[in-house]
Amino acid sequence: MSCPGRHVPIDDTRLWLVERGEGFPIVVLHGGPGLDHHEFGDYLDPIADAYRLILLDQRSQGRSDRTPEHTWTLERMAQDVIMVARYMGLDRFAVLGHSYGAFVALQNAIDFPGMAAATIISSGIPSMRFMDVVEEDLERFEPAELREQVMASWEREATVQTVEEAAALIRDQWPFHFANPRDKRIEEYVARSSGECAPDVLRHFSVSGYGGIEAVARLPEVTSPTLVLAGRHDRVCTVEAAQVKAGGIAGAELVVFEESGHMAFVEESERYVAVVRDFLDRSVA
Repeated sequence: MSCPGRHVPIDDTRLWLVERGEGFPIVVLHGGPGLDHHEFGDYLDPIADAYRLILLDQRSQGRSDRTPEHTWTLERMAQDVIMVARYMGLDRFAVLGHSYGAFVALQNAIDFPGMAAATIISSGIPSMRFMDVVEEDLERFEPAELREQVMASWEREATVQTVEEAAALIRDQWPFHFANPRDKRIEEYVARSSGECAPDVLRHFSVSGYGGIEAVARLPEVTSPTLVLAGRHDRVCTVEAAQVKAGGIAGAELVVFEESGHMAFVEESERYVAVVRDFLDRSVA
């Protein structure tokens, strides 16, 4: 989905963002790594009637300017959220991160406690140990022909070179991220969320532990109201991981989407939007 946007200068680069709606600002962080704000398509737009969505292309991804590889860290991307908010003059804002964006949102809540008025962690993990299940889930993933497709795409992450190659391997992985690998909505989702992949960022993180998040011991440092979202059938970011996050953050709320895998905002879009809206209405009013 194409939408007007702009570059926002921070201390060492410029980040691209797209804004939709008016009201209390929500900084929205895409996953990947290597995707861009198009990951959300227009699925969050229903809350733009009451909230201002600030969909950010994280550093060196999407239309954001390129930065040196040594700056591609979870901690630096978490800091970028604060830098963007300061530049935009946001005294109060919330953060919503999905998948790798959830890693960034959690790191932001830990490193900058209280800076965000509320944090929504969607399909994330608090420690890389929770990624250990992925290999087992891949080995038993059905149907077999899709298993081979997904496993091959995962292996290609470490050597991907072009935008086209990145887009192809990500497309091959989508069945693994839906509760039903043959969900007819996958094709619709791809059409509604087509953006620009960053192969170098994907390659970098695939060989360096996807940011290496290790936040379990620091969860009590989170002070903002927090909503943890998980899909019951998520093969990457499990309900167990979500329970650890919610259990470690004082007052955190946990919502599990019983019919979803990793992509609850697509698989149960109406409920997802309703849950997010309800949390924001109660937390930042």
